[in-house]
Amino acid sequence: MKSPEKFEEYLKKGVVKKQSPDVSRAGFLIAESRKSKDYLDHRLKNEGVNELNANSLSKDSYDIILSLIRAKMCTEGYSAAGFYAHGAEVSYLRNMKFSENDLIFLNELRYNRNGVIYYGKIIDSEYANKIVQFLNRVYPILKNLLK
Repeated sequence: MKSPEKFEEYLKKGVVKKQSPDVSRAGFLIAESRKSKDYLDHRLKNEGVNELNANSLSKDSYDIILSLIRAKMCTEGYSAAGFYAHGAEVSYLRNMKFSENDLIFLNELRYNRNGVIYYGKIIDSEYANKIVQFLNRVYPILKNLLK
């Protein structure tokens, strides 16, 4: 899997719009991601990662990460919409100084999450563990970038 296009390309194509910063929405997204992360941690403590919850944990992890990226975009006055919005949001990690490897992993997760939602893809517990590890590594970094 390759990394998504540069964020500026999404701007040029109109997928991303420049607007006034939306601090209120950013605050909501941050609070929601915190609650979702707390609940995910609770589930992991009680259930661990297994074949029954791998899809759910993967989707939840992706949503938590994307909420924080969206929050950062809101504070910077960006909003993505339409078919390519998630690709644009993933590409914003580059603007947040994350590595290309992180972009590639999150882009792969985006692709696999869409497979789960729209095509019945099954995520195995080994990959779900990698996703949870990725979330646990990038979550505090994303939160610090929002202070």
